[in-house]
Amino acid sequence: MKNKERIPTMKDVAAEAGVALGTVSKVFNGFPVGESYRIRVEQAAKKLGYRVNNYARGMRTNRTNTISIIMPMICHPFFSKLTECIIRELDSHNYNTFVSVTDRNPKAEARCIRMVAQNKTDGIIALTYDPDFNNIGNIPFVSIDRSFTGSCPCITSDNYTGGQIAAAKLHELGCRKLLYARTGSPVPGETDKRGYGFENWCQTNSVSYDIINAKVDNDQMIEKIREMVENGTFDYDGIFCSTDLLLILIRNELNRLGIRIPEDVQMIGFDGSIDFYTGLPVCSSIEQPIEQLAKVAVNTILNYDSENTPSLICLPVRYIPGPTTKDWI
Repeated sequence: MKNKERIPTMKDVAAEAGVALGTVSKVFNGFPVGESYRIRVEQAAKKLGYRVNNYARGMRTNRTNTISIIMPMICHPFFSKLTECIIRELDSHNYNTFVSVTDRNPKAEARCIRMVAQNKTDGIIALTYDPDFNNIGNIPFVSIDRSFTGSCPCITSDNYTGGQIAAAKLHELGCRKLLYARTGSPVPGETDKRGYGFENWCQTNSVSYDIINAKVDNDQMIEKIREMVENGTFDYDGIFCSTDLLLILIRNELNRLGIRIPEDVQMIGFDGSIDFYTGLPVCSSIEQPIEQLAKVAVNTILNYDSENTPSLICLPVRYIPGPTTKDWI
């Protein structure tokens, strides 16, 4: 039986490049060296198939150039796009990622915290709805859409203004009886402000409205809509949904019940989802600046300064027309 092929070491790279071992160490750890030395080391490493062991290096330097990402799911269009953008942005800074899809499982979220504490990753970017996820200590941590006590920075879209824009646009398009339909986490977060902005605009402008909150249960929301239609109490001509996904589910049910979108009811969602195949909006929506959210989150975690970073960084949103309102051409 042949012996297994020996894994090349930093000493082998130094010998191949004809430089000192310390020079190789500086190149792999990002310290400045002469350009010719850097090229020789990188060429030697490529020739030998040498790979930097970030975890081992992390034990020595407390840096691994790896960031943990916590997402509740990635089957949701917004979560998947945000995750993709964060990974791409981290890669542009030569950082690796460890992605944990938790399905709101506290054990999975706790596992990420342990990894950072053991110097296996350098920090966490998280979108979490676990009510007990608040004891993160001194771990570099950036939250998306949820503010925590202490100095943990939160990156979010301007949800409040988004709710106001949605209500104003529906009214501008001729809607006179509005509905806000929300499903989402029962844990308080920045996304709650979508409903607050919607309600404030309706009250300020004396526009008739109702709010239905089905917490996290989309099926419960669809059942409520179905009951109203069947009981003859559904008299809305404009609906603002807390997410594009919820809009699509309600739209499909209304169509099944004989209510046309946008002829009978106009609808606006939140997120700005784009059809994968056509590149067109799947519905009229309040678009979140997902790429900017990712850039700000990455910049914040890589330059982590808990004392000087604002506790809340709020990014602008905008309305985009789609096939669920009458302004779609």
